[in-house]
Amino acid sequence: MQSIRNIAIIAHVDHGKTTLVDKIIHASKLFRDNQEFGDLILDNNDLERERGITIVSKNVSVRYKGVKINIIDTPGHSDFGGEVERVLKLADGVCLLVDAFEGPMPQTRFVLGKALDLGLKPIVVINKVDKENCRPDEVHEQVFDLMFNLGATEDQLDFQTLYGSSKQGWMSTDWKRQTEDITELLDVIIASIPPAPVNEGIPQMQITSLDYSSFVGRIAIGRVHRGTFKEGMQVALMKADGSVKRMKIKELQVFEGLGRAKVSEVSSGEICAMTGIEDFEIGDTVTDYENPEALPRISIDEPTMNMLFTINNSPFFGKEGKFVTSRHLRDRLFKETEKNLALKVVTTGSEDKFLVFGRGILHLSVLIETMRREGYELQVGQPQVIFKEGENGERLEPVEILVVDVPEESAGKVIELATQGKGELLIMEPKGDLQHLEFNIPSRGLIGMRSKVLTATFGEAIMAHRFKAYEPYKGVIAGRINGSLISMNSGAATPYSIDKLQDRGVFFIDPNEEVYTGMVIGEHNRQNDIEVNVQTAKQLTNMRASGTDNNVRIAPKLNFSLEESMEYIQKDEYLEITPKSIRIRKIYLDSGERKRAEQKKEMV
Repeated sequence: MQSIRNIAIIAHVDHGKTTLVDKIIHASKLFRDNQEFGDLILDNNDLERERGITIVSKNVSVRYKGVKINIIDTPGHSDFGGEVERVLKLADGVCLLVDAFEGPMPQTRFVLGKALDLGLKPIVVINKVDKENCRPDEVHEQVFDLMFNLGATEDQLDFQTLYGSSKQGWMSTDWKRQTEDITELLDVIIASIPPAPVNEGIPQMQITSLDYSSFVGRIAIGRVHRGTFKEGMQVALMKADGSVKRMKIKELQVFEGLGRAKVSEVSSGEICAMTGIEDFEIGDTVTDYENPEALPRISIDEPTMNMLFTINNSPFFGKEGKFVTSRHLRDRLFKETEKNLALKVVTTGSEDKFLVFGRGILHLSVLIETMRREGYELQVGQPQVIFKEGENGERLEPVEILVVDVPEESAGKVIELATQGKGELLIMEPKGDLQHLEFNIPSRGLIGMRSKVLTATFGEAIMAHRFKAYEPYKGVIAGRINGSLISMNSGAATPYSIDKLQDRGVFFIDPNEEVYTGMVIGEHNRQNDIEVNVQTAKQLTNMRASGTDNNVRIAPKLNFSLEESMEYIQKDEYLEITPKSIRIRKIYLDSGERKRAEQKKEMV
């Protein structure tokens, strides 16, 4: 029986997890010397590379001193908590990666809490000790305090600590002693992390993730909890509703290097992929057909936010996308729920509208961005947080912990913005040359907060937040104050008319861009919405004299990212998303319909 170590790498966003996995892959000579490879080998999805974050967890295995180490790269953002939870079920230990300057951040706390609850043994890696202002010894104490506060056992608190730099490719037990490579980390993993236990008996495996191949269909991935599975074996699939289905394993694969290798049998402790299992969901148990025994199902944190997804019915629909019908939208959303555990899709009374529940703006925006890249056109409504009713009938809402590191001179602006969102300041302390602020803030108050904070601090704030709990309703939060500039007609916007309307507000469109009636083309500098005509051309006269023709000077348009647009829109607006464009529009394009809808609302 080969010795196996299953280890998950957990850290806050951008603390260097995927870079560390790269170095482990290089240290174990998975590539030939003449083979070409890039950085961030595991971030193989375009979105992950662009944003520099891990969204989907991945497995890779290396061999070192005769031991097979299965490494699981986990997402660091709490919006992907559903992803983290199921992945930790595969591991026997965790490698906690912490930035030597920033120390443990909110997401680190979120994932570490889950790992300690599962009884996993931690190893701490204090990364980026080559950075200026780094404070490895202080950070080490902070990690110990954090584990103690999270209720770690004595064995978990007796953790090994390594220091180093993933980027420069070295790890050492003393941060002042730089080594040649990261083999000390691999030695500590083998010494500290318990080998995967060998459990004899009726075979059991919980499906924790899935893959898809156009040749064999869906592939179930999980860790064998007990016993041995063999190729061609008859098994039972135990589902959430208690039903048991008979299946046959066609093929078994284990993770070898960056790929998978076919094997004839898999024993307990190994992570494997099975083909031939059909109609399964994540959390189902594969077990012996004669004596079926189910493993406890994975519990996933509930969604805290929802958005309305609907088909694109604007005048520009179908111009850029391939998939535009409600059937396409429906199939794609339900397909996503199969592998995205924290996502929930609910049908509404209308055939072409779906309520999509997720963990936060980032979680939902990654889905939307993926869909537009696949060629879908859709519209989404304003994000809404999910309220609950307490035991005494009181209204509860999701509350998060917001952490902001900001230069001292901008701290006051951040506190003011957080207070406007009903935030409550908990901690304010210096951290190097920055101020470290922590708030309790309702999820509603966070919508639109990032762009406001970055504007107020000239882009120098570092923000992170994580879900804390449902707490009593905090009261009304003021939304966007400024109204919208709405296009009165359809057609190309002329530079002349935009120039003349610049004193009314800021525009979101360029001159000569095509717009349609009811499209939001700018932000009014007052509170009300106004309709403007941007199609007027300059009247030509036969007078030509110096000084009568002023050159048009137009301020650059305001560009929004997808998340900023989602946070910006009002209740009576939709965000139209196509593979090439993001536009804001009124739900009712016709001004008469808008007035009637407002009157109806007032009567209600």
